[in-house]
Amino acid sequence: MQFQGTDQYVATDDLKMAVNAAIALRRPLLIKGEPGTGKTLLAEQVAASLGLRLLSWNIKSTTKAQQGLYEYDAVSRLRDSQLGAEGVEDIGNYLKKGKLWEAFEAEDQVVLLIDEIDKADIEFPNDLLQELDRMEFYVYETQTLVKARQRPIVIITSNNEKELPDAFLRRCFFHYINFPDAATMMKIVDVHYPDIKQTLVKEAMEIFFDLRKVPGLKKKPSTSELIDWLKLLLADDIPEDILRNRDTKKAIPPLYGALVKNEADVQLLERLAFMNRREG
Repeated sequence: MQFQGTDQYVATDDLKMAVNAAIALRRPLLIKGEPGTGKTLLAEQVAASLGLRLLSWNIKSTTKAQQGLYEYDAVSRLRDSQLGAEGVEDIGNYLKKGKLWEAFEAEDQVVLLIDEIDKADIEFPNDLLQELDRMEFYVYETQTLVKARQRPIVIITSNNEKELPDAFLRRCFFHYINFPDAATMMKIVDVHYPDIKQTLVKEAMEIFFDLRKVPGLKKKPSTSELIDWLKLLLADDIPEDILRNRDTKKAIPPLYGALVKNEADVQLLERLAFMNRREG
């Protein structure tokens, strides 16, 4: 079982090697990289490439590790017992299975995505150490052991907002998705817009990479934002001349809202444009 990329996802050789190494080692694959570099999409494409079902567990700041295993609804059981409802004696009726339980009980192997693990509390990764390592957990309410029928392919993404515990990192295969160079970015654009004019892409990418080089920018535009910007340029039928003959004294590129995401960066670009005018 080898991941070779798909028609919808441009995977570098290093990334394909990392995915296949994690599968061979039977360890979770921890993917880090700038937001918008395709970390979540990778899990979707690995599942599609290998013909496996994808289960996604999207982590929030309030998410607890126990929710990935199961949750016991004691309140509903108490209410049903007071109303004399049927099945109240079976505690299993009040257990809500989490994504790990779903992955463990699946008849066929699945891809389990744990998305943006760094959003949760710092103890969250440690609370999953045993379950991800042994591929089993104990349900105390029913006194049963849930073991994985088929070991899932686990892909974990992180935006590097928090440091992850060393004990957790030891159990993962790690890969950092570097920001694509111009040649790789051109391939990514071709996947999304195969019929786009190459002259337009060339001019747009020059602006895009120049923008990423601006010192002091709080949030550099990402791959997904370039794709959005190109979509707007095509929708609004922006003439190539506007991009090609752009005035460096102007503040920001046309339809900049797809690329620049906060007022501090807009003000920075305006200051730089003012300085260019002064020097001119």
